Amino acid sequence: MKVFRFVAPFRGTRLLPLLALTAALAACSSGNKRPEPTPLAPVSALVPARQAWTVNVGAVDPLTVPAVHVDTLVLANAAGVVHALDTRNGQSRWQVDVKSPLSAGVGTDGTVAAVVTRGNELVAVAATGERWRVRLSARVFTPPLVAGQRVFVLAADRSVSAYDGQTGARLWSQAARGTDPLVLQQPGVLLAVGDTLVAGVAGRLVGLNPLNGAVRWDAAIARPRGINEIERLVDLVGRVGREDDTVCARAFQAAVGCVDAGRGTVLWTQPADGATGVHLDADRVYGVESNGRVVAWQRRNGERAWTNDRLLHRGVTAPLAAGRSIMVGDAQGFVHLLAREDGAILNRLPTDGSAIVAGPYLAGSTLVAVTRNGGVYGWRPE
Repeated sequence: MKVFRFVAPFRGTRLLPLLALTAALAACSSGNKRPEPTPLAPVSALVPARQAWTVNVGAVDPLTVPAVHVDTLVLANAAGVVHALDTRNGQSRWQVDVKSPLSAGVGTDGTVAAVVTRGNELVAVAATGERWRVRLSARVFTPPLVAGQRVFVLAADRSVSAYDGQTGARLWSQAARGTDPLVLQQPGVLLAVGDTLVAGVAGRLVGLNPLNGAVRWDAAIARPRGINEIERLVDLVGRVGREDDTVCARAFQAAVGCVDAGRGTVLWTQPADGATGVHLDADRVYGVESNGRVVAWQRRNGERAWTNDRLLHRGVTAPLAAGRSIMVGDAQGFVHLLAREDGAILNRLPTDGSAIVAGPYLAGSTLVAVTRNGGVYGWRPE
């Protein structure tokens, strides 16, 4: 059973209320049991993959998201140790202990990695150790973006800020206006598209000038509805799909849509009930609904291409489109490979039996997944 948390951001050390809702609240109150995960049918390995290596980095908090740069995977465990792994062989390249559990991470440009502690500190680390840390004024759940010798932060108060990558000095901050007070306690959207910084602010993708934070465009994937704060909550969630100037994203339990980030215009949106992000290829956009249904939409117009119901109620992760397959993880520790054309199951890869909390990711030619127990697995297609 997934628990979705909504928080009111805090500044400094002043705590504000925390609301926790479960997707099965109505069912539990009426005495109904949560749905059982769909049993897994036998599968033939139509896309064979060989496990190349595995390592353990210690238990992983689902809120911390790894980052991939070429053939390096940078991830943090629940205790706050940041690891850089060579995805060709699983060997450690470096590790740094920031000595605090994290609320967000990881972002990297291949040299510097950035994370945010639960104590509201933005910390930059590298192979040589910690470089700097600065105190933030609001909570952060979205991995920082490290690009152009700067570190960009999307905070839970929906502000976006930029920091000097060498010193940590704050360069600018852009406050959000006209947004509702609650935010989803889940990684959001922050990426670079050409010379534009793109951030998810409530249900909108906003294009910013990375040099000064000035807004270039604002495109709505979904708009708030309802009569109370919880019903009106609309946040974009990671991961996002991006190819050239097209960026596709999911608004939490509301919609999926695509935006032309070069012009700042909405290409299409479709109603969709899901809590995890999306991915795309040249033809389709892929996502997973809250019940585990895997869905493909036509990239050109948002019409449904196919659905797959064979993973219902299995706690399925956001998808990854790579090669001829769509990869998703589940809460029982399996990585499933589905055919791009029709969603048919092509293979199933086991791990340690704990939930897949990060990934799948593609790093070079290696498929990588991370489990709740800290297992990091690398496979290569044969």
